Amino acid sequence: MSKSTRRARRRQVKPSGSLQTASPLLERILSTPELAQVVPRLPPDVLHRVIQHYGLEDCAELIALATPDQVAQVFDLDLWRARPGRDEQFDPERFGAWLEVMVDAGAAAAATTLAAVDADLVSTALAQHVRVFDYAVTAPFISLDGDVVSSRHAADGGLRCEVGGYTIVAKRAESWDAITAVLAALDEAHGDYLRRVMGRCRRLSNSRPEEDGLNALADVSEQAMFDVAVDREGRRESQGYVSAAQARAFLETARRIDLGRGVRCPDNAIARAHFRDAAAHQVVRSSSEIVSLPASHEAPGTSPESIDAAAAVVELLHEAGVLSRQPRALLDAPRDQVPRLARIHAQLRFLHEHDPDAYEIRNGELAYLANALIAGASIQARTLSATEASNAAAAVCNLGLENWPAQWLAGDSGADLPADFLIQHDLVAVFQVGWTTLHENVCMYAAEQLVGILGSMSCEDRETREALDALRITMTKQLRSGTPWRARDALDVIAMLDAPSWAALLGLIDECPVLHAAVSASLTGARAVSASAFEFIADNRQISTVREFMQLLPDRL
Repeated sequence: MSKSTRRARRRQVKPSGSLQTASPLLERILSTPELAQVVPRLPPDVLHRVIQHYGLEDCAELIALATPDQVAQVFDLDLWRARPGRDEQFDPERFGAWLEVMVDAGAAAAATTLAAVDADLVSTALAQHVRVFDYAVTAPFISLDGDVVSSRHAADGGLRCEVGGYTIVAKRAESWDAITAVLAALDEAHGDYLRRVMGRCRRLSNSRPEEDGLNALADVSEQAMFDVAVDREGRRESQGYVSAAQARAFLETARRIDLGRGVRCPDNAIARAHFRDAAAHQVVRSSSEIVSLPASHEAPGTSPESIDAAAAVVELLHEAGVLSRQPRALLDAPRDQVPRLARIHAQLRFLHEHDPDAYEIRNGELAYLANALIAGASIQARTLSATEASNAAAAVCNLGLENWPAQWLAGDSGADLPADFLIQHDLVAVFQVGWTTLHENVCMYAAEQLVGILGSMSCEDRETREALDALRITMTKQLRSGTPWRARDALDVIAMLDAPSWAALLGLIDECPVLHAAVSASLTGARAVSASAFEFIADNRQISTVREFMQLLPDRL
């Protein structure tokens, strides 16, 4: 398959939201003088954002200029797909697409880059595309009768080749040319690395053991994928990210705080362990998306022209919206949203002006909370985007500030918290108060009210009545477990009765409850409602709106 053909095919399968042709801003970035010196200095997460924004194929020139270490770190970000409420899963097709883009820039360069990536990851990824055997196993042989006999694998047909004393047999046709090209280049220049990768692929290519029903242990391939996932989590945790398992555990404990007891918010051991480990790795992460390129970090001999070029690239990334100019904690909200987030904005602004060290610590806590929401929560049966998670974390913290229990305050227990509240209290504790309030007063409340409404409804249509009964039973069961959002699929019957109410309930009875536009529309009588419009719940006024909606729901159904 030619390079042009591969490029055309990949353009057809780009993920939704990516551009079909290069953006003018990307063209300006690619035409930046000294680009070869600028790209290696970009943080891997910024390079990943550019790839996400413009698409892998259009960023091929940037990838070709990236260092092997950059690519290895971007792999940890880009080759895994998030699944709501579950661990991220490796995407073999994305790995194949990366190989095609890298080989297009030169097989030798692609091999050098790949040789810097963890061999276990590469072999496990390749094993999703090919099977590997010793050449002697697949070579034809002469039987005792003098007949030339082809091996079973040779008789299988399909795509195959020999590299470095191994026979490579395709499991899928996609990315075959790129895989064979990079393996040949590895054999030529990085033989030791190729042998490590091929040896592991050979072990992963063994057939499955016969099922005997005596155990449910993972097979070799499943165990290998689990191992590389664990290794990735370790690398990411050292960089300040939150694993899916830890995020789910944190959010589960955070929604079960007893706000009526005690004299202070319980410490969250999961969050404490995360920050302890981050400090051990000397990781300093902030929720700021600003990319700074200080002169003190310049390599010896770096020219002033390359420094100016780097600043120009960063400015273009700001202009394109790939990077934000402000820390997330102080993002300017739309005018109609400013009152909702007034508390968290005022508290953080006070820290910014009076205690910069505490401000940086709270920024790191906000980043942790946003990462936990991305890794461990779902919204509308999908994962939250980075922007949504940042906005949700701020909204939940604002709600926590408004509902901070009076008995937890030392001294004055007035309605308003002191301006220096966040100097003595961390945002993890504030988030737990808001997350518990959101869970109890929105998610659980809406589910309980719905169960009561369903029990008193009458319906002449038998199928509809049966579906409503099934919803009531399922919702009651999940209510007892404290997870009513797991009954969301059964809510489809509500759409048959009133579609706006169904959309509103999906938003309220969710792991991360939101206020869908249908809620306010039902109260104001508005008819035009966007199906995707919602806002994060950040104050008690919105919770009052939820209660008004639930009181009107019986009449709508």
